[in-house]
Amino acid sequence: MQGDSFSSLPVTEGGIIGDRGWAVRDEVRGGIRGAKKIGGLMRLSARYLDEPSSNSPTPPIEITAPDGSHFRSDDEDVNERLSQLLDQAVTLHPLHPATDLDHYRRGEPDTDDVLEELRSIFGREADEPLPDLSGLPLDVLMSYESPPGTYFDAFPIHIVTDRTLATLSALAPDSNFDVRRFRPNLVVSVDSGVEGEYPEQAWIGQRVRVGDVEMEVTSHCPRCVMVTRENGDLPADGQVLRTVVRDANQNVGVYATVVTPGDLNTGSLVALG
Repeated sequence: MQGDSFSSLPVTEGGIIGDRGWAVRDEVRGGIRGAKKIGGLMRLSARYLDEPSSNSPTPPIEITAPDGSHFRSDDEDVNERLSQLLDQAVTLHPLHPATDLDHYRRGEPDTDDVLEELRSIFGREADEPLPDLSGLPLDVLMSYESPPGTYFDAFPIHIVTDRTLATLSALAPDSNFDVRRFRPNLVVSVDSGVEGEYPEQAWIGQRVRVGDVEMEVTSHCPRCVMVTRENGDLPADGQVLRTVVRDANQNVGVYATVVTPGDLNTGSLVALG
């Protein structure tokens, strides 16, 4: 669903506490589904009713529909209301234990043609290449929708620089490269002394310290159809992804894992190495 902005967030080795604590499951084809498959999710927003903590990482949530109405994850008709809004039979789930492998197992694809399925997920046109997925944990993701015990696409932390967003905006001024389309955990502001149009791509393999939190940058982040979706007041826009594929080597931002937990705070200095 739509994201939020925070000035301070607690981070553990598993990522930001409460991040992606709930997800919907496709009750027709099976499998946890995000907006890659169910674009209507990006028309909804949600908030925790209590602050997540290490002892309670997934408290109940309140969901807001496009018409402004609200309902809760503990309402008896929550699954019915979600299914109506998404025009698809779904059920809402908090995080399950990593040992519940069946919960995280991949659902049936929309087509038996593997290339067609991948092109659909990544939003690639017939003349566009599929992204390089070599930095992702493919041994896990071939069998599971997300690493078991999480609802992350691949890794717990996603970082984007303001330089990358500005570069893309200059390349396609008729499109809105609002940060909300890319759903990062951190937006890093880089100064004029930092080289590169997409500077974070050079951080892969390095450690990044943000205040007292240390992270290891593990992989580029290949973009998919998600960035084209209607998202709150942002309209659907296929040219966002066309620009990323053509001019940014198909990637926006990088993934990272947490080495040293702590608190992420707006305004903290970022150090590499």
